[in-house]
Amino acid sequence: MSRSLLMRRLADVAGLSLLLACLVLPLAAPADSATPEPTAETPMTTAHDFSFTTIDGQPLPLKDFAGKTVLVVNTASRCGFTPQYEGLQSLWETYRERGLVVLGVPSNDFAGQEPGSEAEIKEFCTVNFSINFPMTEKVSVKGDAAHPFYAWARQQGGFLSAPKWNFHKYLIGPDGRLVDWFSSMTKPDAAKLRAAVERSLAG
Repeated sequence: MSRSLLMRRLADVAGLSLLLACLVLPLAAPADSATPEPTAETPMTTAHDFSFTTIDGQPLPLKDFAGKTVLVVNTASRCGFTPQYEGLQSLWETYRERGLVVLGVPSNDFAGQEPGSEAEIKEFCTVNFSINFPMTEKVSVKGDAAHPFYAWARQQGGFLSAPKWNFHKYLIGPDGRLVDWFSSMTKPDAAKLRAAVERSLAG
């Protein structure tokens, strides 16, 4: 290769390198304009950032329960665990004056065991179990369609904390943080559940 041809090739390579640099550099964002990492102050970090609708169709922001311990339970009227309603009502009556809220969340996600309307669900709970703790409208509690509270609770507690059936329980502390969770098998009068409630109420 002649010296002149070699020089032209080197010039071509240098020119190509310069062109690439001009194309790539504008794509790189300046360091001081990078998107900040999420922090603990990012919105939707506690249960108090979420809201339900009551079984009667009224807004139910969970921030209304700030300072209280809340047991959130996905319920169903035609489930083998439906008798747990009785224990939930008893738990509510025992601890409500100390700051416990039991929140029933009807869901038809598991085997279609909550097919009725909100009015039918309310009547069933009132007639059969004299339920008077707060209840929400019927929502989904699993998968992509899950209510935002349930998506958050699963993220906070991990995969195993997601509801696997009706009457799964999330315990939320006075500050809105997830304290603990209990499977459907854990009855409302179970010693470990009551102990967790007592600890949360004690602060």
